[in-house]
Amino acid sequence: MHHFQYSGHNLNCESVDLAAVAKLYGTPTYVYSAATMADNYTRLARGLAGLDVQLCFAMKANSNIAILRHFANLGAGFDLVSGGEIRRVLAAGSNVKTSVFAGVGKTEAEIKLALQNDIFAFHVESEPELARINHVAGTLGVRAPIAIRINPDVDAHTHAKITTGKSGNKFGIPLKHAAAAYEAASKYPHIQIKGVQMHIGSQLTSVAPFVEAVEKVAPFVAELKAQYGITYFSIGGGMGIIYKDALASGEQAWWDAQPADQRPLTPESYGAALVPLLQPLGLKILLEHGRFMVGNAGVLLSRVEHLKRGAGKNFLIVDAAMNDLVRPAMYDSYHEIVPLHRDSSRRALVADIVGPICESGDCFAKDRQLQEVGEGELVAFMSAGAYGYAMANRYNTRAMAAEVLVKGSAFELINARETFEQMIANEKIPAFLK
Repeated sequence: MHHFQYSGHNLNCESVDLAAVAKLYGTPTYVYSAATMADNYTRLARGLAGLDVQLCFAMKANSNIAILRHFANLGAGFDLVSGGEIRRVLAAGSNVKTSVFAGVGKTEAEIKLALQNDIFAFHVESEPELARINHVAGTLGVRAPIAIRINPDVDAHTHAKITTGKSGNKFGIPLKHAAAAYEAASKYPHIQIKGVQMHIGSQLTSVAPFVEAVEKVAPFVAELKAQYGITYFSIGGGMGIIYKDALASGEQAWWDAQPADQRPLTPESYGAALVPLLQPLGLKILLEHGRFMVGNAGVLLSRVEHLKRGAGKNFLIVDAAMNDLVRPAMYDSYHEIVPLHRDSSRRALVADIVGPICESGDCFAKDRQLQEVGEGELVAFMSAGAYGYAMANRYNTRAMAAEVLVKGSAFELINARETFEQMIANEKIPAFLK
């Protein structure tokens, strides 16, 4: 569910007309719904009622500091994958005492920063990393809390570039080698064994892979609790969101119309399947969802530049581009694209929806049908709150988009559009070229 709906003919975010946002701040602009994020967080927490749960927002999905403050206010910790993300949480006025630090390539400086700020735990990806963490902790005279990431060799049945739990992926330690890794960890003087972790991938639309992974790892988790007194089990994140029919999925009627056996994965069905498997362990359960928390809470607003009619093909050229939203070019991802002003009297248009970048890959959709829209009119890319701005770049010397947060009838700029001067501020011409 989300809070983007048409009010009359105009697309709103909560109680805000999105055309008003575009008029004030221009395009391309990302717009986020605070109410949708809060609903997603609350539903996920309630879905696992009966467990001692800590939700850690996987902030790589969206790292704007206003979003981080919003989640911190809701009670979330954070799933961190870089020193920069640690600094963002601190800049948001929060702390990392309920957060975890993941990733396969933590540097000594990043480990030191995490320890100095009382990180809840490191999620260790390899034995060389374990040795590095022990060394850094030793220089600080502390013991580093850790959990080893287990690779359960479970197929998440998702896109090849976002699966993480198969034996051929770079993440974690194979389950069959995990006992030896924990034994090695127990011998390090500056390591405190605190838990165990796994994460099998992103954009999962079925609960079955989650169940398979938990069932596979749970017996080993119970052994670790008996042997080392671990206190938590992190089952990662990865719950998917709706990209097709994204706008309709915000309406209760749409959900009610779906056949019971074909309804999308929800926090309620996720919890119903996993709570019975996790409860007997008697451990704190950590969740590290990102996309589910923010994906359907954001849209990207864009303005139509031209409708180019070609030989047997129409091209709708918009001012957003692959540098603003790279997912379609990188993953062949689908985003629903809708007009901000809906007019049922208009004819249908079938076109490739493309950006202005000098690449054939700068294409958001091929042969997509939508109502006919003309120069200067506005469209919204739905389900763009996760891995949208976070993966954006300046290709073709295009400025980073603006970001806006909506709460009820109020909206505020949370990241101003980048200026050209800001883009080149750190560049210089060397003396030998002058």
